[in-house]
Amino acid sequence: MKLVGRAHKFGDDVNTDYIISGKYKFKTLDMNDLARHVMEDLDPEFYQKIRPGDFIVAGTNFGCGSSREQAPLAIKHARIGAVLAKSFARIFFRNAINTGLPAVECDTDRIQPGDELVVDLVAGVIENRTKGVAIPVKPLPPVMLKILTDGGLVEHFKKHGGFSF
Repeated sequence: MKLVGRAHKFGDDVNTDYIISGKYKFKTLDMNDLARHVMEDLDPEFYQKIRPGDFIVAGTNFGCGSSREQAPLAIKHARIGAVLAKSFARIFFRNAINTGLPAVECDTDRIQPGDELVVDLVAGVIENRTKGVAIPVKPLPPVMLKILTDGGLVEHFKKHGGFSF
């Protein structure tokens, strides 16, 4: 599974309220509408800047805060290819995989805003085409790769009639 896009970089401790403000989650359940507001508290122009497949790149503890599933769903509906971070809050990480959004742990220090990246989840490496460097990633277990390939946990269940490893 290879993903290609540009980096949009944020810092440490990006919480779920920064990902999608709580003020929106009570106004609509339409994920495409929520997607227009992804990351707007940190970058009001974020949605206008992104192209399908681009990456959110962050530091440590991405997705901390509440366990709201709307955070990874809104990111996915914004057509972000993956979130790359040094570490993730545990519930956000599971919610991301379950919704089909790749959450990739890696050293993000060698990624700058606008860098062109190729993320190879199977090989476990990010190619930073802008800088000409390879960045290893923490490998995902085979079951998580399968869930992501199937489009998330619900789609995985539909395809396989339950868990299939």
